[in-house]
Amino acid sequence: MIRVLSGNRPHEPECPCCADARLGRRSLIGAGIGLLACSAVAPAEAQVARGARRLNVKRAYTSDAFSGVYFADGRYVTEALRRLDWVFRDLSREEVTPMDPRLFDVMNAVAARMEATEAFEVISGYRSPETNAANARRSGRVSTVSLHMSGMAGDMRLPSRNSYEMARLAASMGLGGVGLYRRDGFVHLDCGQSRRW
Repeated sequence: MIRVLSGNRPHEPECPCCADARLGRRSLIGAGIGLLACSAVAPAEAQVARGARRLNVKRAYTSDAFSGVYFADGRYVTEALRRLDWVFRDLSREEVTPMDPRLFDVMNAVAARMEATEAFEVISGYRSPETNAANARRSGRVSTVSLHMSGMAGDMRLPSRNSYEMARLAASMGLGGVGLYRRDGFVHLDCGQSRRW
């Protein structure tokens, strides 16, 4: 309960640090309005000021999605990473692993440079060694030492954007590996060494 001090009543104790600055009703209301104005700062502006990083992803073939801040106040947001791990899971085995958050940083940087606000459509994220081996047997384009198995890679597209343009831009940034799968319409991004194919 807030008690408004009006005048100098001896029976109402005052806070020692405020004894010389007694609050009247108007100054208390003014202070309240000021606090409300400060808390009404647009969330996006506040996030930029704190160096927040956002990601917007949805998983192909499922209804799983994440849209929000995954890094704020100098730290990765644990709950956001858990939700992203689920979106990037190995669908064939329903197996989840902790994804390397640097992959999300790569995706965030690519989206920012492309000025993209739409969701990345994730075709493939984490792959268990068994899933990766099965994929490698079916296709010579799948590496037997893929960074997908380490949670460091994802295959994705921005549906309204040209995959070639996305791959070209991502490669020019030099943040990790970039592979263009033009026939399938997606781009491989990873947070390993900078390379392209």
